[in-house]
Amino acid sequence: MPLFVGRYVNRIDKKGRVSVPKPFRDAFEGQSFNGLYVYPLFKFNAFEACGEEFMNRLSDSLDDLPMFSDEQDDLSVILESAHRLPFDPEGRVVLPAEMLKTAAITSQVLFVGRGQRFQIWEPKTYDANRGRAVERARARGATLRLRKSNGHEDS
Repeated sequence: MPLFVGRYVNRIDKKGRVSVPKPFRDAFEGQSFNGLYVYPLFKFNAFEACGEEFMNRLSDSLDDLPMFSDEQDDLSVILESAHRLPFDPEGRVVLPAEMLKTAAITSQVLFVGRGQRFQIWEPKTYDANRGRAVERARARGATLRLRKSNGHEDS
């Protein structure tokens, strides 16, 4: 699985094309599909992006839910709202018009690494959200229990 870290801002052109940061793009090498998948976030007007392997895990996880349940129906919106975005020879993708509108993206795109996935934001919207997230984490004294490399938790 790839590891997406860091933040990158790139300009978007009039055709909706944006260059995917090279460290992120490199993580997709070796997939049968030469591109990435994006789907809307439920909590924010932004999008999450992943590779083929993670998208398959997501689909399999939805299949694990009881068939025809409200939970499966509600969460399956992720798949029906997803877009396959192929890379062009310069490493750019075309962001669909509905995606640009939903995320209020006009001239710049912020790519935010989130481990096995990354998010795509309008930069000022992300900055405001990030500030609130930091405040919430500080207010509750958030901590994280690290896993050991063999899958066990570290104390």
